[in-house]
Amino acid sequence: MNPGRIPRLPAHPLALPNILTYARIAAVPVVVGLLFWQSIFAGELWLRWVALAVFIAAAVTDFFDGYLARAWGQQSSLGRMLDPIADKLLVAACLLILAAGTTIRGWALLAAVIILCREVLVSGLREYLAELRVGVPVTTLAKWKTLGQLVAIGFLIAGEAGEKVLPYTIEIGITLLWLAALLTLYTGWDYLRAGLRHMIDE
Repeated sequence: MNPGRIPRLPAHPLALPNILTYARIAAVPVVVGLLFWQSIFAGELWLRWVALAVFIAAAVTDFFDGYLARAWGQQSSLGRMLDPIADKLLVAACLLILAAGTTIRGWALLAAVIILCREVLVSGLREYLAELRVGVPVTTLAKWKTLGQLVAIGFLIAGEAGEKVLPYTIEIGITLLWLAALLTLYTGWDYLRAGLRHMIDE
């Protein structure tokens, strides 16, 4: 046995990569609750820093769950199903609560709507193609899209609290949100084109 080789561990529901994905899902109501308390109930600004810390921890698990699953040979159907769901829950919930608290407002709401509509579209396409036993691999650009969304949302979660440390924090977040929305449109068209090709072939 090669001592430098990482052993392949059996994939099961309580494997570490899956636990990290569960943690990302569990972080969603925590972040939403903190932002709701601060924005809707006019809580203290330090709540935004706590929400940001939980959000960053959740976002980091998005890298490590996939990396560890590949490195340890613990890739599973459960992990492949839950990973994109966890991402979408985190992004969608944060966008909605940020819009409710008016951190995202005006024309910036359109960027949030674009992102949310794309996620619904891709989820529907994946379900349709799964019935045809057609896999839709996640592209590198789609991964950058997710990263862009998470960074933008991070700035927006900091919001007013962040403005006291870094001026124009909200404006930076809105700009990044628009860039993420443009990437979202492009990658969404890629998925739609793949889906249409299979529909036509059928």
